[in-house]
Amino acid sequence: MPGTEIRYTTGDATAPEGEGPLLVVHMCNNAGRWGRGFVRAVSDRWPGPEHAYRQWHRSREQPFELGEIQLVPVEENVSVVNMIGQHGIADNRTSTPPIRYDAVARCLTKLADHAIAAGASVHTPRIGAGLAGGRWEQIAPLIDTHLCRRGIAVTVYDLP
Repeated sequence: MPGTEIRYTTGDATAPEGEGPLLVVHMCNNAGRWGRGFVRAVSDRWPGPEHAYRQWHRSREQPFELGEIQLVPVEENVSVVNMIGQHGIADNRTSTPPIRYDAVARCLTKLADHAIAAGASVHTPRIGAGLAGGRWEQIAPLIDTHLCRRGIAVTVYDLP
């Protein structure tokens, strides 16, 4: 399967462009906290992903830990993927950002398996580079390695 490159566009990742199954991907924390950053846009458009994340955190039926993902169907051919790649939330008292690059890599590997099985494309803001405190220069190569090189189309959305 030939590789692809990350496609960058200006727009809203909660309004993904494309045909076929679309996966809207974002970063979550392992503390069960939801409410700042891109998740607000997700919740404004679809209440299901927040509800599913909170239920996942409460029930622990599936492992709720770094490196895990949760797929939440929200529309015909559109699912939101909650990826746990942050340890806790940003804290002014510590200089260590919550992003965990190894967890992001594990999430992306699991995401790739789902995307390939569904024939889906991936749509995302610059995951991990906002409140998680990560550097896009480290995250983009992870996306390339775990998604693009496996032939998965990835679109990264930057707000106007």
